[in-house]
Amino acid sequence: MGKKTILLIGTYDTKDPEMRYIEECIKAQGGDVLTMDVSVLGDPTTPTGISKHDVAAAGGMTIDEVIALGDENKAFRVMSRGAAAVVAQVYAEGRFDAMLATGGTMGTDLALDCAQALPMGVPKYIVSTVSFSPLIPPHRLAPDIQMILWAGGLYGMNSVCRSSLSQAAGAVLGAARAVQRPLRDRPMIGMTSLGSSCLRYMKTLKPALEERGYEVAVFHSTGMGGMAFEKLAGEGAFCCVMDFCMQEFANMLAGSLVSSGQDRLTNAGRAGVPQMVAPGALDLLDFAGWQEIPDQYADRPFHEHNRLIKSAVFNAEERRATIREMADRLSASTAPAHFFLPLEGIEEWDRIGGDAYDAEAREAMIDEARKIMPTVTPVTEVAAHINDVAFVDAVLSQFDTWVSEGVVEKGSALDAV
Repeated sequence: MGKKTILLIGTYDTKDPEMRYIEECIKAQGGDVLTMDVSVLGDPTTPTGISKHDVAAAGGMTIDEVIALGDENKAFRVMSRGAAAVVAQVYAEGRFDAMLATGGTMGTDLALDCAQALPMGVPKYIVSTVSFSPLIPPHRLAPDIQMILWAGGLYGMNSVCRSSLSQAAGAVLGAARAVQRPLRDRPMIGMTSLGSSCLRYMKTLKPALEERGYEVAVFHSTGMGGMAFEKLAGEGAFCCVMDFCMQEFANMLAGSLVSSGQDRLTNAGRAGVPQMVAPGALDLLDFAGWQEIPDQYADRPFHEHNRLIKSAVFNAEERRATIREMADRLSASTAPAHFFLPLEGIEEWDRIGGDAYDAEAREAMIDEARKIMPTVTPVTEVAAHINDVAFVDAVLSQFDTWVSEGVVEKGSALDAV
């Protein structure tokens, strides 16, 4: 397995004892450390492996120029830019196996950029005084980030602080030793869906695609899942995407907290990855369980899924607008795309008698899709519900056509897993 090296990032001018304590914990467990100072004003007690001068230079300034800015926020913006660039470069050089950063609001802001600079699968931990805080918007979080609350960590060492830091040291080193990077020994398909009580096509599609020699990764489209999906799509990790759940996309357009960010439905097309797309769960407008439903949605159909999430339903014009935005983004794709339009429902509660059933709004969505989607991509209408076997059959038929035409690479001969 070999000794694992942890990149340790922090402000060594103000947190030198804490950073050295983490370093001692990692080394005591048989790991190694590459230290990186992101301070501005002061200096560490002993030199770090990567200095603040290196970080500032990667941000396009000298440290003296950063100090001369005279503004903590502006200074840390430069240091954040430089730190992310250094992290990406040093990882590409193979100098560390995992990342651990510490901080209050300033350090956390910088650490989030560093985590975003690393590929998925590289362990990335942040020990922060604002871990899990609503101050951190979801789009700042790397899809596989781990955060640990730095209890008692605002100023100086204490037993509470040591508890947090020692756990972080063990967690990041353990992750570096245990992580299994994706094998990439079979072409991978990225698929979006929701829990199987809402969308069930994945249960039939996944084994059918595995039998064809593909690996299938299914992403839970409730915000962070879509971020992970988009990141991997942009990296070219997929041979094809089956993006059949538009719930977080419609949420993003409506300003919901349950969103995967502004780049949703863009990265596969930009990376030249063939896309199959459907409007699954496009009708659901989600709210966190603790939120009050705004008065403007009080007369809509409503579904309370659990204590974490509940949904109102988009009206006819809102669904038309979502379809138009989907078409606009698909039109920019550099690879083939195909749109599937289920005519009898787009999620399980969109059935007669279901909590989210609104026949008029669904027909408006269908009408808009019929008008606009054929101008940007081929369309297959399926006279069935999205959870019916007919939808899966239509998808597999088009997928097999793409494979035969060379649009999607053939699956491997490895046994399905």
